Amino acid sequence: MRNSRINTLAAKARQSGFTLIEIMVVVIIIGLLASVAVPTVMDRVDESRIQKAKADFKSLQTALKLYRIDNFVYPSTEQGLEALVSKPSIAPVPRNWKASGYIDQLQLDPWGRAYLYSSPAEGHDYDIYSLGADGVSGGEGSSADMSIWSQTEKTE
Repeated sequence: MRNSRINTLAAKARQSGFTLIEIMVVVIIIGLLASVAVPTVMDRVDESRIQKAKADFKSLQTALKLYRIDNFVYPSTEQGLEALVSKPSIAPVPRNWKASGYIDQLQLDPWGRAYLYSSPAEGHDYDIYSLGADGVSGGEGSSADMSIWSQTEKTE
């Protein structure tokens, strides 16, 4: 009796695996789900990068306003955003530059490049901008240029 019981258990153990067709069906279903989900996730990644750039613009804008309050002018294009981190040595040298700086360090844009700055800028005292995903002026979608002013004008 014990021997037949062992044979029955051994037979069940051999039959408990998945067939090749069952495995293929599961792989196809997973592939279909991934083909639907991946484009949605990729769109979210682009949206999150744009939101990060907007947040960085606001942070830099606040630091620039504080710089102007202390020094009566915005940093020049030549001084750039670096003037918010370390005291500029080129004219106009700020008279009341805050010893601890206005920000701890400059952030890179969401695509890994430095934000660009110009002062004065067309229609504004300054501009902070990024060239987007492609790093080239112009473009569409995630490759479009982003400016602090184009972002605030769209949201107002």
